[in-house]
Amino acid sequence: MYLNDKERKILEDQANKIRKKIIETLEHAGSGHSAGPLGMADIFTALYFRILKHNPRDPHWADRDRVVLSNGHIVPVQYVAMAYAGYFPLSELKTLRQISSRLQGHPHRGSLPGIEVTGGPLGNGLGQAAGMALAARMDRKKHRIYCLLSDGEHQEGATWEAAMFIGKEKLSNLTGIIDRNNIQIDGYTENVMPLEPLKEKYEAFGWHVLEVDGHNFEQIISAVNEAKAITYQPTMIIAHTIPGKGVSFMEGKYEWHGKPPTKEQAQVALAELRTLGGKIQSEHE
Repeated sequence: MYLNDKERKILEDQANKIRKKIIETLEHAGSGHSAGPLGMADIFTALYFRILKHNPRDPHWADRDRVVLSNGHIVPVQYVAMAYAGYFPLSELKTLRQISSRLQGHPHRGSLPGIEVTGGPLGNGLGQAAGMALAARMDRKKHRIYCLLSDGEHQEGATWEAAMFIGKEKLSNLTGIIDRNNIQIDGYTENVMPLEPLKEKYEAFGWHVLEVDGHNFEQIISAVNEAKAITYQPTMIIAHTIPGKGVSFMEGKYEWHGKPPTKEQAQVALAELRTLGGKIQSEHE
């Protein structure tokens, strides 16, 4: 997938805005997860501003693509992307994790239009996506289902049950995207419970598997387009990402899996991201 300089700049700028707003939102909430949302900002930018068939003014549109967030703890990145896309005002992000807020710490389907499933317990999202994909095929619908998963939740048996079912049913209208950031709350995945060979495991269950740089828009969009062209099996995209991407003191550190920045840390992070935004601007002038 080729993007010209203007298209690439638009996406890079949007991802940078999303990262800054994630930091602001988490600092204001005083709780939440930092590493995963920052690492997935590019993928959510590609989804909501390039890939998805959706309508923020009509979030219940029957023909919309469905986004299933299995690793619900990274939902701040989805909330921020949705706010920028027009699902709700940016100002509402300040209510994250507050009592009665539509923006809970994990996604809740009944609270916010545009959120397809309730998430929280890891390992359930792929099964939910399987049901949606099978129902769409039975109803002869053309929309697609995108399931976002963490690498750590592949230590849950339910994920592999769903993977077997989806492969057996050849649900080609389902595309999975794994956030392969190599961390979880207690450490690095390959120390806690090794996942490799991850690609070969999915292939053994009948999936088409692609590996991409999760911060490269051309690779992300190309992989999704390839998945759309395959009609005889589901596709899993293993997206290699850097947890805490864009904030030097968070990058690659599992300690930032489940905590927000303090006010002082947020100021440092935002300064780095503003500098990055300036570099993006100058590179495309």
